[in-house]
Amino acid sequence: MEEQTQRHRPGSPVRSGIPEHGRIPKYYAVKARIAELLDELGEGGTLPTERDLAERYEVSRETVRQALRELLLEGRLRRSGRGTVVAGPKLEQPLSLASYTEGVRRQGRRPGRRLIGLEQFPCPPDVASGIGAEPGEPVWHLERVLLADDERVGLESTYIRVARAPRLDVDFQPDSSFYAYLRDSLGISFGEADEKLETVLATPREALLIGTPPALPMLLIHRFSRDQDGRPLERVRSLYRGDRFSFTTRLHTE
Repeated sequence: MEEQTQRHRPGSPVRSGIPEHGRIPKYYAVKARIAELLDELGEGGTLPTERDLAERYEVSRETVRQALRELLLEGRLRRSGRGTVVAGPKLEQPLSLASYTEGVRRQGRRPGRRLIGLEQFPCPPDVASGIGAEPGEPVWHLERVLLADDERVGLESTYIRVARAPRLDVDFQPDSSFYAYLRDSLGISFGEADEKLETVLATPREALLIGTPPALPMLLIHRFSRDQDGRPLERVRSLYRGDRFSFTTRLHTE
């Protein structure tokens, strides 16, 4: 079994995660064997039961369970009804001013959003500076679940001054691109943005909305955007499933 785990594939971690002393946990060796099985089954293939896997690899069910937990967290597997199937590749979202809709559509997936709430309230001081508002000024808060082919993959929370989008609650279709609405209906284009990316765990409410266990790692992006004239425009908090998303960017020398 150890020889199986030492096969190195281009782009994989050095020594495929095996310490220099060569001793690896039993669950990790089983995980490597199951990963090979996933390649054979292909996307959508149904994984054998824990009992069958334990018998196949001659280990305990708890060892198999630990290996499966890691493969689920890595996005190699997904739950389907009462079974477990091979997941498709992660969605690659560019770190750019392109919208979520555009990023998902470029990968041949069907983007969507489900409205959680659209409300207007006095702007709190900690939000005001990021969107160019005065404390107490009316602001919109738009919260939506992000979808890819009807699968819940994230949660997006947007703040913008009511003065910038006064008819948002009337003219905007909640399942469409907010950036396209600003551009096509209000003539507002994006100029630049500051973003911060970090790893977090979802709150119980967020996990319930996205449909994931609370222990699943999430990728959180904070974005402060400015329009084509350099004026603060919006503040966005986007939470993405760590098992379904990766982010890409292109670097260049100045």
